[in-house]
Amino acid sequence: MDRTFTKIETLTAANAPLFNDSSKIIMKRVFDVTLSLLTLVLVCSWLFPLIGLAIKLTSKGPVLFRQLRHGKDNVPFYCLKFRTMIDNKEADFLQASKDDKRVTAVGRFLRRTSLDELPQIINVLKGEMSIVGPRPHTLPMNEVFAQEIDNFMFRHAVKPGITGLAQAKGYRGETKDFYDIHSRYKLDMFYVRNWCIYFDSKIILETIYSLWFRNDRAY
Repeated sequence: MDRTFTKIETLTAANAPLFNDSSKIIMKRVFDVTLSLLTLVLVCSWLFPLIGLAIKLTSKGPVLFRQLRHGKDNVPFYCLKFRTMIDNKEADFLQASKDDKRVTAVGRFLRRTSLDELPQIINVLKGEMSIVGPRPHTLPMNEVFAQEIDNFMFRHAVKPGITGLAQAKGYRGETKDFYDIHSRYKLDMFYVRNWCIYFDSKIILETIYSLWFRNDRAY
């Protein structure tokens, strides 16, 4: 853990637009809260109960799944998701794979459509996440990735997102090899260094497109 914290401390003064510009930080927060509240009222208010009922009727366990993940500046927080698996002890370090027997029937649909991520709207309103930003990984996974990729934890110089540039470009689901995680890392780094409201809006639209036409890796 010390190694990863040292890396982010040496990089937070880098030339990225959110680090030292308070007006842009406020602008991004207003964008996040406004979009989150609209989604909560127009979509989540009726969709959450339906998804919750489907989960409860088809498998044992809670509706929501809480998992510690790294947030901004490496501070851990509980990331919320709809539960898509049966209760298991491997969730923190073993990613879901194709035909994973831990995934429930309802969970498979939620993961494929990314509806399992909707509760993270609550994380956004609490200030723990942003609508757009690098996707948060579990703590054990970050420990592994940080050993393989120099400066990997620089991703956490900004708030993690419900979606990100990597996901908009089709990088979803399981990270199978070094090339996969390094490709996501490069896209995350590009986002951190080039953020703007227009960029966030474009990523959201590209994510919607990706969900419809490039969702073969979501399982």
